[in-house]
Amino acid sequence: MQHGSPYGTHRVLEPIGVLPQGAWRIDNSMAIYDNEILIDVTALNIDAASFSQIKQEAAGDLARIASTVLGIVERRGKHHNPVTGSGGMLIGRIAQIGPALAGKVDLRVGDRIATLVSLSLTPLQIKTIRKVHLDKDQIEVEAQAILFATGLYAKLPDDIPEKVALAVLDVAGAPAQTARLVRPGDTVVVVGGGGKSGMLCVYEARKRAGPAGCVIGVSPFATDCQRMRELGWVDHAVQVDATDALAMMEAIAKVTAGHMADVVINCVNIQNTEMGSILATRDRGKVYFFSMATSFTAAALGAEGVGKDVDMIVGNGYARDHAVYALALLRESPKLRQLFEASYV
Repeated sequence: MQHGSPYGTHRVLEPIGVLPQGAWRIDNSMAIYDNEILIDVTALNIDAASFSQIKQEAAGDLARIASTVLGIVERRGKHHNPVTGSGGMLIGRIAQIGPALAGKVDLRVGDRIATLVSLSLTPLQIKTIRKVHLDKDQIEVEAQAILFATGLYAKLPDDIPEKVALAVLDVAGAPAQTARLVRPGDTVVVVGGGGKSGMLCVYEARKRAGPAGCVIGVSPFATDCQRMRELGWVDHAVQVDATDALAMMEAIAKVTAGHMADVVINCVNIQNTEMGSILATRDRGKVYFFSMATSFTAAALGAEGVGKDVDMIVGNGYARDHAVYALALLRESPKLRQLFEASYV
């Protein structure tokens, strides 16, 4: 049994010399190296930007969506959407642990895990797509995948339904980063506050900003705004399209008396919301772009173009202990848990 790079570079086929995430094609043969872990995969959680693009291209047709996903994996050896550049994550059971990792990981064969690294770098072979869940960004599969020695994972808890845990862990970085950024008394705008990651961030922002703070949820949809109001975690639920930068700026100026936001958390899965987020932020405020639909060129040049001195933070999906933190939020808030169970069970 061969020994591989802990970063998975031994799996890169094209172009040679890059890491697996940046590679166009990787080796997805399922015979493991001595420092790899083999997973029997039961479900994929396609990231929101990628799933939205695939769904739109397929006009919502389930067979075409399945065919697109299979085609990406066949061509690239991983689920790495060539349009959005993003992937997702998976859940499954440990099938085999390489001997070089024996005793070095807290896993046993048969353990249920969720990977916390992107599908855009994970060797994957799909045998069958069993079901596509249009409203959940999830696909049930019979498949296998490889986790590298440096790959992050979380054991699935027994007290939270598997599909709920998958949905939460897919966006676990967002509430963890929100906890770092928001301070007591802050005015916080969550763009996409009615979505999966947005709901977690709104809840976390409310905790961190406290009674002296102000939390504003933004969505173009009336149903999202109504849900945010009913949950009671926002001071304002603003119905505005974040792709309309001036409308976004005016809407936030109205509810903040022109002071704008100390922190803007962007959780949407569509393009062209960079300037709406930037213009909603006060000078020297912070914008956290969690969305993989973000163009960081558009954000950087756009902020320069309007003379906005703001700190812009790349949406790193990882923060130390983010999986534990995100799952703890569901245990902490019955309303939050009920929301996820209603959507994903």
